[in-house]
Amino acid sequence: MATKGHKISFISTPRNIHRLPQIPSTLTPLINFIKIDIPKVENLPENAESTKDLPFNKVKYLKMACDGLKKPITDFLETSSPDWIICDFVTYWLGPLAAEHGVLTAYFSVFPAVMLGFAGSPEVLMYGDDDQSVEQQLMSQPRWVTFETEVQPSPFQITRSLQNLTGDDENIKDGYRLGATVIGCDAVIVRSSSDFEPEWLNLLKKLYRKPILPAGLLPAAVADDHACWGETKEWLDKHEKGSVVYIAFGTETKPNQYELTQLALGLELCGLPFYWVLIDRRGSSDDEVIELPRGFEERTRGRGVVCREWAPQFKIFSHESVGGLLIHSGMSSVVEGLQLGKPLVLLPFVIDQGVIASYLVEKKMAYMVPRDELDGSFTPESLADSLSLVMVKEEGKMYRDKAKEMMSMFGGRDIQDKSLDELPNKSMMVVNSDGKSRLLFG
Repeated sequence: MATKGHKISFISTPRNIHRLPQIPSTLTPLINFIKIDIPKVENLPENAESTKDLPFNKVKYLKMACDGLKKPITDFLETSSPDWIICDFVTYWLGPLAAEHGVLTAYFSVFPAVMLGFAGSPEVLMYGDDDQSVEQQLMSQPRWVTFETEVQPSPFQITRSLQNLTGDDENIKDGYRLGATVIGCDAVIVRSSSDFEPEWLNLLKKLYRKPILPAGLLPAAVADDHACWGETKEWLDKHEKGSVVYIAFGTETKPNQYELTQLALGLELCGLPFYWVLIDRRGSSDDEVIELPRGFEERTRGRGVVCREWAPQFKIFSHESVGGLLIHSGMSSVVEGLQLGKPLVLLPFVIDQGVIASYLVEKKMAYMVPRDELDGSFTPESLADSLSLVMVKEEGKMYRDKAKEMMSMFGGRDIQDKSLDELPNKSMMVVNSDGKSRLLFG
């Protein structure tokens, strides 16, 4: 948005701003990073400023700390004059606060419309649907979805996400935060496009009763070489075109010990070369130890790499030796994979991943590893068979062909630029006399 001439103030905490990549020097006059210290909250570990810094059971304390940002953001609004605030759902109090200062707000959803539409209206999100529990509501097709669809999370994914969905005496549940954010904002910006999910975008307009603005799928651009890229490229260069499977489950999804063991044994069984980015700890306060099966790395040395640090994912995806991805169905990995024509094998763990995965399977854009619906168990054989099907066997050619077909939808730069060009016009952005809109990202 800065390249379109909009002046941006980006508010976050110091560590999160420090993690951001360098921006081009041509844009530095238009982007101002504003650091606000995260408030101290009991049980929130020191230096935890992002969900990636925390085990799942402590994420609620970060959300509680974010609620303490109300005062410094009020101070900012009283000394500045943004035209729009673009925010996440956690700061559910921001819309009414901005309105008091004459500032418009837009909720930017990193989730696609299928996830938002499946979850329901703001009122359902905040207060539930009739007498059903959250669990009961999510285990059947919602009554507001009137078109045919196979989208449905599995019971084990719902159970695993329940803590965030229901809240507790200490923390406000995610559904209330999201619903209140939608009610309090002036527009909703979604990481999506009308080509990708037209029915769900139309449903969202009916459910939210306010402007729904697709931002496009936000395809990745090749970043500068990272320090570890030379060694990684050297390993990839040794393997045949389309032979390597890349495995990663995002920065936040950590498998449990059972899942880790089944994954490792399945990779060993399939015989394919692999590059596995393994998150085995979420922050310094994560005391749940998970370990690969004894001797796994020795038995697969040369054929496989287990990387426990940050990896240049998009550059690895772009290498011709990578022939398929085993991912959790997070949107960034989905977009990066399909924009490069890489076939997807999905292993979702939590509810949003399950909803997105079931939509991709419905549209024949991906294949999901078969699992027990109730407890999420799977066998090494089912994982190995899934990888072989999608990457090697003739019966799986449809997935390889579909991935190539999707390259223009997910990676077309013209389509993406058009979405961003239209965004200010669609959202009726207020422009100052100097011709530059001022936006606050929080």
